[in-house]
Amino acid sequence: MNAPWKSTIAGARDPFMGYVCDDLTLDVIRTVCDEMGWPQEKAFKGGLRNAVQSLSISASPQILLVDLSESGDPIGDINGLAEVCEPGTVVIAMGQVNDVRLYRDLMMSGLQDYLLKPISPDSLRDAIAHAQMILNAPKHDDGSKDHPHMSMAIIGTRGGVGASTIATSVAWLLSQQQGQLTGLLDLDVHFGTGALSLDLEPGRGLTDAIDNPSRIDGLFIERAMIKANDKLSILSAEAPINSPILTDGTAFFQLQEEFRAAFENTVIDLPRSMLIAYPHLLQDVNVAVVTCELTLASARDAIRLLAWLKSNAPQCQTLVVANKVQSGGVEISRKDFESSIERKIDLMIPYDAKATAQAAKLGKPLVESVRSSKVSAGIITLVDMVKNSTVPESVDDDSAAKPKKSVMAGFKSLLAKK
Repeated sequence: MNAPWKSTIAGARDPFMGYVCDDLTLDVIRTVCDEMGWPQEKAFKGGLRNAVQSLSISASPQILLVDLSESGDPIGDINGLAEVCEPGTVVIAMGQVNDVRLYRDLMMSGLQDYLLKPISPDSLRDAIAHAQMILNAPKHDDGSKDHPHMSMAIIGTRGGVGASTIATSVAWLLSQQQGQLTGLLDLDVHFGTGALSLDLEPGRGLTDAIDNPSRIDGLFIERAMIKANDKLSILSAEAPINSPILTDGTAFFQLQEEFRAAFENTVIDLPRSMLIAYPHLLQDVNVAVVTCELTLASARDAIRLLAWLKSNAPQCQTLVVANKVQSGGVEISRKDFESSIERKIDLMIPYDAKATAQAAKLGKPLVESVRSSKVSAGIITLVDMVKNSTVPESVDDDSAAKPKKSVMAGFKSLLAKK
């Protein structure tokens, strides 16, 4: 949902306005207005487009009823309404189209309810009563949080190293085992698998946020995010590959701001390419998990990512996680890999093709579908490292006493061995 319709100041506004297309509906609305003690003159003829024109030059009401019957593009017109509608307005729509997809899209766009015409006085009274409950609901000030917000970014050195699998499982563990409100932000806009791995439809929230960053607020987060469970919500996308995403990164920054307000933890599945265009993405991230494989290409890119993090995100606690580690036949040994990146690998997670396939078939995070596997144990250890700050030193005492090679010298030694 991308419209900034939060419940805020309401005292100086009209309690209700309605814009409808036909006389029969107008009579029903005016009857209910009379029962509520509202002026019947606040129900107008003209539908949604008349509402947009009127509200562009006048204050928005507490409750706004709009008729979509004459709209050729309901979603586009609702987004146009959002441009002129002030924060604090609860919007109810009505129309003649009985379609579940349209209903979901409208709810995603920020509407409170959608009524099917012809409407009855009872259905209108119920919708208005629900809107009033929202307006009069107490504002929750969660000042009782004992823990500061924790934001972590999972970055893969190469495609296919399993960063997305780890991100999804970490988010699930934080929500289920730690019992904390967690938001998973999958920033691979075209090819993200966060929603897919949880057997969910990604929705349009992320692409709407990128297209309209000014509309991002707490209500957007509430409506746009997809619930995986009571404590875990995900914002993901499957944008068409023939539609390039053009953004200066403002939406990503604002999303992170709203995540900090809405959740105790933020887990960002961050494609490495985004660091180039949007270095500010890690400005307020606490932990960066560099996920790699024991390969030459992964070692090269781990060197580059670690150097980038040191220069651009010095506040980040950086963890190096080797994923999909096999017992034999590795391209580079752990010792040589650590020598090339000039630091220890913080965690080794074994490769388990059977567990990974089982998780994919069930549409569940790996740590949920195969809890007893060594892979799950490794990801649980990662969460413990992050939450308890029990992270090993990057370089042990013995190696610290030895003269260090340059970063490129370590990488060249690997090339020589090849």
